[in-house]
Amino acid sequence: MSPTRPSDTYNPMYFLASLGAGGLSVTFFMWLMFWVPHPGRTVPVFEDILAAFQSGGPLKQAMIVGALAGIALFVVLNLKSLIWNLTRYSAWTRTDAFVTFSKTNAQSQLMAMPLALAMSVNGLFIAGLVFVPGLWGIVEYLFPVALAAFILIAVLAFRLYGHFIARIKVEGGFNFAANNSFGQILPAFAFAMIGVGMAAPAAMSGNIAVVGTSIVVSTFLMVTAIAIAGIALVLGIRSMLDHGTTAETAPTLMILIPLMTILGILMMRQTHGLGVQFEGHATDAQTFMFLAKMVSIQVLFGLFGLLILNRHSYGKRFIWGRETSVMSYALVCPGVGFTVLMQFFIHKGMVAVGLVDKFSAVYWVLVGIALASQVAMIALVFTLNRRHFGAPRVQGAVSAA
Repeated sequence: MSPTRPSDTYNPMYFLASLGAGGLSVTFFMWLMFWVPHPGRTVPVFEDILAAFQSGGPLKQAMIVGALAGIALFVVLNLKSLIWNLTRYSAWTRTDAFVTFSKTNAQSQLMAMPLALAMSVNGLFIAGLVFVPGLWGIVEYLFPVALAAFILIAVLAFRLYGHFIARIKVEGGFNFAANNSFGQILPAFAFAMIGVGMAAPAAMSGNIAVVGTSIVVSTFLMVTAIAIAGIALVLGIRSMLDHGTTAETAPTLMILIPLMTILGILMMRQTHGLGVQFEGHATDAQTFMFLAKMVSIQVLFGLFGLLILNRHSYGKRFIWGRETSVMSYALVCPGVGFTVLMQFFIHKGMVAVGLVDKFSAVYWVLVGIALASQVAMIALVFTLNRRHFGAPRVQGAVSAA
């Protein structure tokens, strides 16, 4: 057997490599979000970060440098992986392998492309906020452009998912035995990611028309995501009870973790816009309870997923062993999602209601949990990139289909 790399055999789930890197850039933005003052703005921008660096002590300066370096590194990795995927995807769609792929349950995995595209737009917006001086002064002109970009991605997503739904509704052939995972929730994740981008102007714009448009279009994507996720969850559990789970698709069992993060941020952005522009204010206590419920769902499905992964000896086989699977990249999203939502729960939930004092011992214990998850996901991304894109070697590769 000649040495090869797993990525030499293309699969659209490699878009998750781009997604994971983009998500990690957001985890570093959380440092700036909650540790850099940004009065009068919902997010920190270049000027806030510069002022905090100039007035801060060595620890704060180190934090800022680390956050900026992390954002820059993972935005670059995100875009590099996205470009590689788009190039390989274009060539792959002209092969017999694509025709065969498109006649299986795995056709819905094509939704990984709009998912990654939406993440890249979000990542670029974050990079612009923290690295471009004066961007906040023209941000109102950028919101319509961003909304237009997300609408185009949404059109692509609906076309791809529409082809999948139309095929199985007209031709049939959906394999329930092969649906013993939560893989069919991936389209919901994609629509939610597009929706959270569309919701950004609701939290940041001062123009009532832009805020209103943002809330309406993001609500449509949110409802779409929830409907798809609900149906896929029931069907997946039904198939798992009949056929058990497989090691290769086990990482999808934790896809609800990042989905809760995206939907949670989407709804918080909408709530902010409703409060500022339409007098629909939410109290800190309501936000605390909302985030507590979302994190609870994450922990529940995290425990469930880890239990199944452990039973399949997934880490020994696919992370550190000789076998490889592109689905391993799906493990990055839950860790990133938990890190981000945990930061919101700590700051917008427990600190906001006075349950925990900021910078107290309990506070740092809680933050430490989020940081530990962040570090683990950074290590996982580099490990998977080395295994899938590194030097060719003889190995046992597993198809995601």
